Amino acid sequence: MRFIVKDGLILPDLTNIESLPISKIPTIPHPPLNLLFAYNTDLQKLLSGKQLLLEDLPIHLTDIQTHYQNGYITYRKGIERSGDKFICTRCGNKDQQKFASYPCSRCGAQCHYCRHCLMMGRISECTPLIGWCGPEPDIPLPKNIMAWNGKLSQGQMTASNHVVEAILQNQEHLIWAVCGAGKTEVLFAGIEAGIKALKRICIATPRTDVVLELTPRLKAAFPELTIASLYGGSEDRHLFAPLTIATTHQLHRFYHAFDVIILDEVDAFPYTVEESLQHAAIQSRKPNSAMIYLTATPNEKWQRECRTGKRNFTTIPARFHRHPLPVPEFVWSGDWQKQLKKDKFSAIVLRWIEKRLHVGKQVLLFFPHISLMEKALNILKQINPEIEAVHAEDPERKMKVQRMRDKQIPLLLTTTILERGVTFPNIDVAVVGAEDPIFTESALVQIAGRAGRSKDHPDGVVTFFHYGKTEEMLKARKQISSMNREGKKRGLLDL
Repeated sequence: MRFIVKDGLILPDLTNIESLPISKIPTIPHPPLNLLFAYNTDLQKLLSGKQLLLEDLPIHLTDIQTHYQNGYITYRKGIERSGDKFICTRCGNKDQQKFASYPCSRCGAQCHYCRHCLMMGRISECTPLIGWCGPEPDIPLPKNIMAWNGKLSQGQMTASNHVVEAILQNQEHLIWAVCGAGKTEVLFAGIEAGIKALKRICIATPRTDVVLELTPRLKAAFPELTIASLYGGSEDRHLFAPLTIATTHQLHRFYHAFDVIILDEVDAFPYTVEESLQHAAIQSRKPNSAMIYLTATPNEKWQRECRTGKRNFTTIPARFHRHPLPVPEFVWSGDWQKQLKKDKFSAIVLRWIEKRLHVGKQVLLFFPHISLMEKALNILKQINPEIEAVHAEDPERKMKVQRMRDKQIPLLLTTTILERGVTFPNIDVAVVGAEDPIFTESALVQIAGRAGRSKDHPDGVVTFFHYGKTEEMLKARKQISSMNREGKKRGLLDL
């Protein structure tokens, strides 16, 4: 689209030769709010806290322009230009290799667009981002917001109280909780307090499967509350709700929307490696808001900030069942890769596996690379044909995980795709090739956290098979042992 600035307004104009793509207009005027204007409440709900493209809106441009001229809608540049450099306003992309140009029919020029967030609709130099700056929609709240009446452990209760305080005081706070500590339940009181204070809350996580897992749990805890569940293809895309559960990718559609963001699995891929997702989380917050981080494995920088008092945090060093975390055992397995290339498997690992198969103990066996895992699968299937393998691109991934839960698979080989987000009640866990660089401290702590999660089976075994110990292996074991010591010191473990 092309615009002109006239009489203190920006006006769509395709005929005037003096009109410009929105990115080339130095300052976009914002008319004052006309309190007498009868605004469209459907448009209010659709746009409140959002930044959307014109094609995302089922409303004619004339109506949008009328709301803009009465101060209820904002136009923002989709692409900012600084000299010969481009910046995507929506996703924060600054990598010039991720911009391209095309002959644009809307502005009649060669127009640059952002390739990084193209899946969310093309945003280019002539694309305005549409937002709402009128009053937020009123949402009637149920008399009873929370229906959950479970009991928190002592460690959970301490963290829960700190979450409530951070939300009400618009503070940032890190909940550093061991795998299986029950982080979701720790949030319930804070969500209830925030909703009562008329705060709009978002729980964001890097992965769709976590959104799908959290949604029914949150709806059960808050059955009368409107909850939007957002991921690729979600039907709740345009639902305005006091509580939103979303993938971090979906936050690109929001702008100054939330009073509270609860960022789950802050250490997980792809959030840790994609600056655009971190940009989205910051941009979707209101300027005065709370941010709660949840993780079992904060990075070294955050751990250092916690130790030196530079970051507010609470640890939950023990699981709800009051048993210590399984501490990984390091077992040298020789040059296991060389053996696999000769279609042989490490005898040390095989004995470990056969011992468990003999007594009917399920096993989760991690590998650093798919090709090596598949070679091992061919060998292990000769021992038991029910053994399976899974990886991120496996079309039967969900089915195999469910069969593992149903105890139809005795041993499941996996890449790091199952390092988090899955719970099997009674398993032993091993890593083959724990020395591989893919197995970071964070990954190894998460993998170890798959064992011993159930109160009925809290004593799972964790073994790191290696061809040479690494610093990451040592740091992972140290972190797990440290949490056990803290749990014992705080009286959170039955020892």
